Amino acid sequence: MPAGGPASKKTFVITGGNSGLGFHCARFIGADPNNTVVIACRSSANGQEVLRTLKRQGCAAEFMALDLASLESVRAFASLYAKAGLPPLTGIICNAGVQNIGAPVKTRDGFEETFGVNHLGHFLLSNLLLPEMAAGGKFIFVSSGTHDPNEKAPLPEPRYENGEKVAAYFEPGPDAGRRRYTTSKLCNVYCTYEFARRLESSGDPRLRSIRVLAFDPGLMPGTGLARTYPPAMQFAWNYILPIATLFMRNAHMPAKSGKRLADLATDYENPATAKYYSDGKEKKSSDLSYDLANAKELWETSARMVGIRSVIP
Repeated sequence: MPAGGPASKKTFVITGGNSGLGFHCARFIGADPNNTVVIACRSSANGQEVLRTLKRQGCAAEFMALDLASLESVRAFASLYAKAGLPPLTGIICNAGVQNIGAPVKTRDGFEETFGVNHLGHFLLSNLLLPEMAAGGKFIFVSSGTHDPNEKAPLPEPRYENGEKVAAYFEPGPDAGRRRYTTSKLCNVYCTYEFARRLESSGDPRLRSIRVLAFDPGLMPGTGLARTYPPAMQFAWNYILPIATLFMRNAHMPAKSGKRLADLATDYENPATAKYYSDGKEKKSSDLSYDLANAKELWETSARMVGIRSVIP
């Protein structure tokens, strides 16, 4: 439990907190007057607009610019956060993500964008903010059921050989773009399990008390994830598939998944770490996600890519 107990002042950083899942998670966490939510997103205009919305609802909120496709921006965010004088950092929700079925795109640092944003930027952010995290705090990586071939999602199954190949995967075509997404979501689960393993083996009691979880929000039509899809598919995503949430398994509107994510982030009694949550409950992630060698290799490769020595060995 964070120092001071559930009633003490706390801060939660939510990447992509300006829309969709992240916004709803922010408003539910911010409904507690003891909580401050930090909206971390790329667009200053969007961030400030959401900040005004949250404050009108009575939430204590801050906006800090963060572009996960730029390692320089991630470092600048971490530096600004450390100087901001906010209440103790209790949760980091690594929510922002992209799915691009168009022409492959590079981050500012030359990595494939889906991997760079969905995994690498969050990896660096988490390591840089780890010294700020209060005892008993929590990291949550938003993954997806699409990382698991057994879920039978209509997307290509992930393909992971090593971090270097994933970061340099620029094959054209919609299926390749979708595969980059499912692979990045597998990387989120690898990162969750390896992060937790390293924290648990630390000699520092504060680090051992920090928990790391993965969260699958389910299918969430109406969000911006389909922005690179053809117009007809975008129409279905925004106006037809929301009806499917009434009867499809693990399909939810963003508000419902946002509430579940907020509840997971603020559950101070549950000591679980290295767990995967989907459709409102803990469950087994994909068979491949438990490959310890892959998780360790991804962690070490990611540390080299972002130019850090991991805070935890």
